[in-house]
Amino acid sequence: MNNPSPSRRQFLSRSSLAAGAFAMTGTSALADKPLFKISLAQWTINPELKSGKIDNLDFAQVAHDHGINALEYVNQFFMDKAQDEAYLGEMKKRADDLGVKSLIIMCDREGNIGDPDEAKRNETVKNHHKWIDAAKFLGCHSIRVNAGSSGTWEEQVKLASDGLAQLNDYGAVAGIGVIVENHGGLSSNADWLAEVITKVGHENCGTLPDFGNFRIKDGESYDSYEGIRKLMPWAKGVSVKDTVWDAENNQSDLDYDRMLKIVLETGFDGYCGIEHGGFAGLNTSREMLEQARERLTTV
Repeated sequence: MNNPSPSRRQFLSRSSLAAGAFAMTGTSALADKPLFKISLAQWTINPELKSGKIDNLDFAQVAHDHGINALEYVNQFFMDKAQDEAYLGEMKKRADDLGVKSLIIMCDREGNIGDPDEAKRNETVKNHHKWIDAAKFLGCHSIRVNAGSSGTWEEQVKLASDGLAQLNDYGAVAGIGVIVENHGGLSSNADWLAEVITKVGHENCGTLPDFGNFRIKDGESYDSYEGIRKLMPWAKGVSVKDTVWDAENNQSDLDYDRMLKIVLETGFDGYCGIEHGGFAGLNTSREMLEQARERLTTV
C-alpha cells in the first residue's frame, strides 16, 4: 500500500516530461487544443441553493445558461437523495438534455475519514459508499472527500490513509475516483496531504487542489502557489478561487497566469472548476478563466 503502482510511476514520468516541454516551449506547443476546460462547482451558488431560490435540479440549467457545460455537485444540496434513483435520474436527464457533463460529487457531513476511533472511521467509509454509487449513476468520474482526522502529524497520516485506502477499494471497483481536497486542518498543508496520498499509493485516489484553501488554522497557512505545485501530480481536477495565501498567513488576489502555468506544467488538461464569484459574478468568473487560457495559449 505504501509504494506507488507502476502506472503511478509512469504518470509521474509523463508529468515530468510534460513539465520539461512546457519550460522549453511555453504553452504554444499546446495551442492546437484547449489547455484546460471549465466547470462549475455547485458551492459557487450555495446561498441561492440554501435559500431555495435555485433548486438543485436546476443546477445544470444555471451552468448552461452561463456558458459552462460541466458540473461539480455538492452532496449537501441533495443529502437525502443519494439512493433515490428517480431523483438522480431526473438530475441526469436534465444534464444530458443540455449536453452538460457531471464530473464530481463533493461529499461533506459523512464523518471523518481519519477518525481515531476505528468503528467511526469504518462507518465514515461506509457512509461514502452511497455517494460513489450515486456518482457512477450520474456519470461522474470521482467523489471528493475530506481527510479529517486528529492527533499528531504521523498519527493523522496513518489514520487518514487507512480510511482513504478502504474507501478507494470500493471506488476502484466502481470505477469512481476518490479525491481529496485541501480543506482545512492538516489537509491544507500540502506536504501532509501529499504524504497521505503517497501512502495510499493507488492512482484511483488523488487530489482536488483548491487555490484558496491553504489556511491550515488561525495564524497558519501554506503558500497557495507552492501548495498547488505540490498536489498537482495526483490532481483529477482543480478548484479555482480568486484569492490565495502565502506562508506568512497573508491573503491576496489570485495571479491567474502564474497559478495556471503551475497547473499546466504537470500536463493537466482537465477541468478547472469555478468556486467563487457567486451567482451574480458567474459570467465574470468564467471570463477571467477564459482570458487567462487565451493568454497562455498564445505565449
